[in-house]
Amino acid sequence: MTARYLGALPGHGRFDYSPITRRAGYRWPGGAGLAVYLGFNLEHFAFAEGRGANIGLPVPATDVLNWSWREYGNRVGAWRCIELFDQLGLPTGAIINTALYDHCPELVAALVARGDELVGHGHTNAELQGSLAEADERELLLQCRGLMQRHSGLGAAEPGGWLSPWISESPVTPDLLAETGYRYTLNWCHDDQPHRMRTRNGGNLWSVPYPQELNDIPMIVGRLMGGPEFAAMIVDHFEEMLQQARTTPLVMGIALHPYLVGQPHRLRHLRRALERIARERDLGNVWFTTPGAICAHVEGAEGQAAGGSAL
Repeated sequence: MTARYLGALPGHGRFDYSPITRRAGYRWPGGAGLAVYLGFNLEHFAFAEGRGANIGLPVPATDVLNWSWREYGNRVGAWRCIELFDQLGLPTGAIINTALYDHCPELVAALVARGDELVGHGHTNAELQGSLAEADERELLLQCRGLMQRHSGLGAAEPGGWLSPWISESPVTPDLLAETGYRYTLNWCHDDQPHRMRTRNGGNLWSVPYPQELNDIPMIVGRLMGGPEFAAMIVDHFEEMLQQARTTPLVMGIALHPYLVGQPHRLRHLRRALERIARERDLGNVWFTTPGAICAHVEGAEGQAAGGSAL
């Protein structure tokens, strides 16, 4: 048997390893240690085509069951969630498929009217971004950006963030994001703090933490977790992070899909969890914000550190 060298494994090259216990300190606005945001995912699928989380076995022809289950989120669940967010005064990072502009423009308009941040999420979750050729992927990023600017009146710098459909990346996705004007990505779930990513030609791109644990699809669909358990998980996660954030600035995202949490039996429990977080927000212990505001804050803190202030 020929001996082989046991060395470093292939890596992505986007960032170095960094233990969270050895980071420079800073605080969020108001002196809070914990920043919390809602990643409110709004998606649309072609009828009887493409991918989607399934309540039943996929049907190869007219898949009425799974399509209509997802459509409940756009017709009913999202509106009930918005009512709850309004009652508690909670902003969202609305992560949207641009196919919504054709299908249900009223829903996107309601989010814009609330002042929510719009985050790019492809044209439809029926397609995988990571399988596209580089030119096609660049065109997807540019077209989604243009549709959001045109239909929602966004400025030239928006949308600032991107979450790939199904978090599907090609080897050049971070590079293309930086080159097409996006400031941050939500694709990576490896940390509790934002940080810069390396991109070709030195482009500017931040990674803002996006959850794969506090996420209703992996928990409710994947692990068959009930509404009470998912809400309890949010509260437990929040209370532990609030304690950890006494010494370390942290980000807690909550990923929600209205066809799941907008179901009345789950919304009842989500309500209790968000009320718990809102109470701490009202006490000044939490910065309840959007992923774009988190990115802007750390970018500003980095600039202060370069000028001699502490990051």
